[in-house]
Amino acid sequence: MSAPRLSLGPNPYYWPRARVEAFYDEAIASPVDIVYLGEVVCGKRHELVLDDWIPIGRRLAAAGKEVVLSGLALPESETDLRVLRRVVGNGEFTIEANDMGAVRLAAEARVPFVIGPHINAYNPAALALLHGCGAVRWVAPIELGRRDFEVLQGAGPPRIDVEVFAYGRLPLAFSARCFTARAHDRGKDDCGFACIDDPDGMPLATIDGVPLFALNGIQTQSWRPASLAGVLDEVRALAIDVLRISPQPRHSFDIVRAFHGCLDGSVAPPEAEAALEALTGTAGSIGYWRGTAGMDPPVSRPFA
Repeated sequence: MSAPRLSLGPNPYYWPRARVEAFYDEAIASPVDIVYLGEVVCGKRHELVLDDWIPIGRRLAAAGKEVVLSGLALPESETDLRVLRRVVGNGEFTIEANDMGAVRLAAEARVPFVIGPHINAYNPAALALLHGCGAVRWVAPIELGRRDFEVLQGAGPPRIDVEVFAYGRLPLAFSARCFTARAHDRGKDDCGFACIDDPDGMPLATIDGVPLFALNGIQTQSWRPASLAGVLDEVRALAIDVLRISPQPRHSFDIVRAFHGCLDGSVAPPEAEAALEALTGTAGSIGYWRGTAGMDPPVSRPFA
């Protein structure tokens, strides 16, 4: 059984252009196999546009990385749709479709695509339909766990690659409202691009001070990252093809290297999990993989 490949998911945060370019320069030298590029969260963000992502993708491809261009999860305007049409018609790279509008455009253009995690595809019938539209890989929704993948394998879904969310803040929900703008007492159309000041999202805690969510523009994330590092033996037993690591403001490529060490056998999964906790100062959650509450094991410690 071959080892899963490692992917670097699309960056969910709004960072200055120079920081984004430096991040992907670092990705070139990392052991990641697949890199997703583009804006998934908010079409108003403009530090980089498609004409900037394409040259970054070319540099990554020249270094031997598979490059995928990701589309918005919640396109809301004609401008968003125009950008999505250009992403689908880029002519160089596979795309990640994160809503059904992107699936339709890709199917009509006969462009192969990756089913993004924000599309509600949970069963063999849905996967068969999307496979018929041109899907070549499925990024499973974040709440699916080990038993779900066992059932899907037993049901004989179409042979498309399976990618799972292996590390990072869980992308829980999107809203037409912008939480970051509201926190600054601004309207969404006059947000001032406030989310660029929160490169790690805005923390949101319970009334007892326990960290719960991160607000990232129109996106709600889990505050604590999910991590499959400690159960990679279980993941490999399910013949998962790709493990996705979501970009972090800090330590992204240390995390990539920790997973790579597990996959090449130089580090045991429990050791890798312990190393990641020490590195980030946060224990990863594993509830969805176990079929329990997503944030299991629970957090009881308030913010420092």
